[in-house]
Amino acid sequence: MLDKTDAAAATFAMIIDGKPVAAPKSFAVTDPATGEVVGHAPQGTAQDLDAAVAAARRAFATWSLTSEEERAAACNAIADKLEQHADEIATLITREQGKPLNGLGSRFEMGGAVAWTRYTAALSAPVEVLQDTPEGRVELHRRPLGVVGSITPWNWPVMIAIWHIIPAVRSGNTVVSKPSPYTPLSTLRVIELMNEVLPAGVVNVVTADETEDNLGALMSGHEDIRKIVFTGSTPTGQKVMRSAADTMKRLTLELGGNDAGIVLPDVDPKAIAEGLFWSAFINMGQTCAALKRLYVHDDVYDAVCEALADYVRNVPMGAGLDEGSVMGPIANQMQFDKVKALAESGAAKGRVLTGGTAGEGLFFPVTLIADLENGDPLVDEEQFGPVLPIIRYTDLDAVIDAANDNPNGLGGSVWSSDIEAAKRIAARLECGTVWINKHGMIQPNAPFGGRKMSGFGVEFGKEGYQEYTDIQVIIA
Repeated sequence: MLDKTDAAAATFAMIIDGKPVAAPKSFAVTDPATGEVVGHAPQGTAQDLDAAVAAARRAFATWSLTSEEERAAACNAIADKLEQHADEIATLITREQGKPLNGLGSRFEMGGAVAWTRYTAALSAPVEVLQDTPEGRVELHRRPLGVVGSITPWNWPVMIAIWHIIPAVRSGNTVVSKPSPYTPLSTLRVIELMNEVLPAGVVNVVTADETEDNLGALMSGHEDIRKIVFTGSTPTGQKVMRSAADTMKRLTLELGGNDAGIVLPDVDPKAIAEGLFWSAFINMGQTCAALKRLYVHDDVYDAVCEALADYVRNVPMGAGLDEGSVMGPIANQMQFDKVKALAESGAAKGRVLTGGTAGEGLFFPVTLIADLENGDPLVDEEQFGPVLPIIRYTDLDAVIDAANDNPNGLGGSVWSSDIEAAKRIAARLECGTVWINKHGMIQPNAPFGGRKMSGFGVEFGKEGYQEYTDIQVIIA
């Protein structure tokens, strides 16, 4: 539990079977903006994971039998708790992840978490009657799976935890959550609050920095976990899939993206500059579905580059707790080093319009690099940071091929004043979601998932909800 009088010295606890559980050892979580210690998370062990799974199994026996109304009310009670503690948790997110409180930052994340929780609370999976004739009645029922394992990344620590946990709880499952060791504190606090309104064992959380017991690997191979929902990199997703095979787990994998945006020649460059900026640089570009490759038609190429650069120069960057900051630091040293290397490779080949040189600590300025092409590392690899390559094109068929020439297929976008023309191009893009004149604007009623190496299964909406259930057919 967070000691609100001295957050820097606070040691948080895991929540297992409704109770706080300490560990003999802990690990420090630091503020990317300052390097200061935010708090300490428990160094959980394989035994802690087993205890959490056992608690979730026990709770499933009764939670799975609760009514639709009870589970919906519980999810709405969670949303109430999130609203009541929104600013406290937003501050904690900012301190451990780095994103500003304002703009599309931590307060935005908390607002999204509440909205997703309330929307999901209203979902259900009613019985479908497939046949009702003199020959017989056929009903399709959806049954909860059992214990769901949730493994979340560091970029949206609360929002993604909510995406994983709430549909599981709403559909009658129980959960064991393992947050990223970079950002465990806000998830620990959120699950502590959930346990104020849920029966013991319905939602549990374990943490570890993975230098000793790799709890993520143990979860994906655990015989008593029926489903893993994982958001993270493709290589890690592949490991999850391999280790889940022996127990035939259900999987939802939302993996890497290297999303392309195509700008048609009929746009107003100044009118789309703000939209392009936030599409690429929401959360400092540390978002799977952010715009990461921008293809611009030759007729408007120079004007789009100029308008986007002008917008970037007026965006304030600073420590996330500064109310005036809109952009913050990169979340951790590992990601900073990757972004820096890719930016340097792009600068050596292309034309730097803004940024390009690392600042102090983990701050990296918003960087635009023009005149690149497919085959350049900054174009081909997912940078997951505040650097955007801009590529000139002249031929529409060729640029569609270039956009599709990537192993990832999470999202894409088309920018045009002709919506119907944009939709025709969208139909040819090999990705799970295509936005028109925006990018990355996910919403709770629209299924979201990737194609190709960006994973499989979907989250959100009816289709995402159903992924937490097994089908049972009753024929009478």
